[in-house]
Amino acid sequence: QVQLAESGGGLVQVGGSLRLSCAASGGTFSIYAMGWFRQAPGMEREFVAAISRSGISTYYADSIKGRFTISRDNAKNTVYLQMNSLKPEDTAVYYCAAAPGGSVRSRYDYWGQGTQVTVSS
Repeated sequence: QVQLAESGGGLVQVGGSLRLSCAASGGTFSIYAMGWFRQAPGMEREFVAAISRSGISTYYADSIKGRFTISRDNAKNTVYLQMNSLKPEDTAVYYCAAAPGGSVRSRYDYWGQGTQVTVSS
């Protein structure tokens, strides 16, 4: 079992940047595909980005493509989400998640507690 803890959220103005981090412990981080998801108030949780076990392959939702970058450092058991050119519609609680199946398309069984990102207009 792996525990995930997000950090780096906060309040930022439109057009600003934030870097989210997700630290993993208690599991073998390098065998998990990792993803970022977000949930705005009253909305369903949605996919944001994912990264393969090696970090070679990345996938992004159309809404954030070109603005966000997912990366991972397996030596540090950490996955990152660099968010640039932030928009008000990016406001949400951001969650990282781990997929034990090792594929970005497999089920994400482990979730962090979330970190709040608020983009002010």
